Amino acid sequence: MSLEDAVARIAELVALVTALEEQNRELRKALAASVAENGELRAKLEELLELLGQDSRNSHKPPSSDGPGAAARKGKQTKLTKPKSGRKRGGQKGHRGAKRQMFEAGDVDNVVDLFPPKCSGCGDDLPKTHDPDPRRHQMVDIGDKGRVVTEWRRHQVRCPRCGAHTRADYDPTVIPASPFGSRLCAVVVMLIGGYHLSRRQTSRLLRELFGVFVSVGSVSNIEARATSALEPAVEEAARQVDDAPVKHADGTTWLLAGMTKVLWTVASAGATVFRILDDGTQRTIERLFGKRTGILVSDRASVFGFWAMARRQVCWAHLLRKFVAFSQRAGPAGRIGRELVDYAVLMFQYWHDFKAGRLTRDELSSWMRPVQQHMEALLERGKNAEIRRLSGSCEDILAHREALWTFVTQEGVEPTNNHAEQQLRRFVIWRKCCYGCQSERGLRFAERVMTVVYTCRKQGLNVLDFLVRTLRAHRQGTAPPSLFAGAGASA
Repeated sequence: MSLEDAVARIAELVALVTALEEQNRELRKALAASVAENGELRAKLEELLELLGQDSRNSHKPPSSDGPGAAARKGKQTKLTKPKSGRKRGGQKGHRGAKRQMFEAGDVDNVVDLFPPKCSGCGDDLPKTHDPDPRRHQMVDIGDKGRVVTEWRRHQVRCPRCGAHTRADYDPTVIPASPFGSRLCAVVVMLIGGYHLSRRQTSRLLRELFGVFVSVGSVSNIEARATSALEPAVEEAARQVDDAPVKHADGTTWLLAGMTKVLWTVASAGATVFRILDDGTQRTIERLFGKRTGILVSDRASVFGFWAMARRQVCWAHLLRKFVAFSQRAGPAGRIGRELVDYAVLMFQYWHDFKAGRLTRDELSSWMRPVQQHMEALLERGKNAEIRRLSGSCEDILAHREALWTFVTQEGVEPTNNHAEQQLRRFVIWRKCCYGCQSERGLRFAERVMTVVYTCRKQGLNVLDFLVRTLRAHRQGTAPPSLFAGAGASA
């Protein structure tokens, strides 16, 4: 190699080294930026994890923000976590009980004096002599003007012939077994089941508003009696829904002492029935339906597979939300999703025009036909596109093809399941306040009282009056009132 070639080769190597050094400096800068960015991301992650781990024990958040099962999700006990005692719920052995105090004589509105008719000694007729210290039995109720106290007094009379003392017998047909009247009990049931106050809030409200003391335990006892009294009305509502030509079904979660249950509703235009079941399997849900007649409006949940597809209507509100999710993606999935949204919006526009009287049923069917064709063609295109998280959904929607357009031709059928979702809404709000029930009896009370409240309102019945008549009939052993026989006599 000549000297000139060697010099040229050295120059090339020097230039290469210079370029590599420059590249190395750029890489170092990029690495430093990545390290800094990584540090920022780690700090942000730590901040988010700290926020995620906050609850009422380690932040300013109130206990109500923890949600059900919060303690169980935390895993190990902390110093601030109170360990479980292993004892049963409620008052413990040896604790000082609370006793309901009787009203003073001046607060009693009605007095019923009971005298023994015959002497227990000689059998002679006894005079109706008032006893200065009779056995008193009181019942408090709520009337049109507030609290009403009725007192039964069992007098003890001394026989003028033999001197024996005889007290009037306790007659359960005359003296009520419960110290609370039917209207007061109905108010308790409505405050808890209709307006979702807690037992303690209900007790406080009755004391402050009416001057009536009803302990938390007595409130629970009233619930128990109401649970039994409401059973015939719930069965009547279930038969009404079963016979309805159109019914809506939906479900959500409910809790039993921290364990997850499933709350279902089946609702028609005239009645609503709630049931709290162990799970959401098809075998369990089938028990909600008797004849399985009429058209069922629901979502696409596989648990409704027992219902004939041709007699179903799939909720288009759920489908529209699915299409919107598709439309927010990039690429072919987004394009298909946006077209599906456009046709779904057009479909709802035609439906609203029909509901407003601007289209006849025949015009609705005619205008919907091209929408249906284009929509199903789009779904077929999405199904065949083999796009992750889109093609499978399109295939499942097409599997419900027969249930997509029932509302177009069948009278009384809506394209959405909003009716069932609206029926569940108050139950969901109640769940947020009370975190479910603590006993099986509590489950039955919740589902029965809500069934009666919602069905009464659909029938135009006064809820309180119906509850009064139902509880009164249960107490007297007479036939219960009907939910579907008109408002009836006011209580």
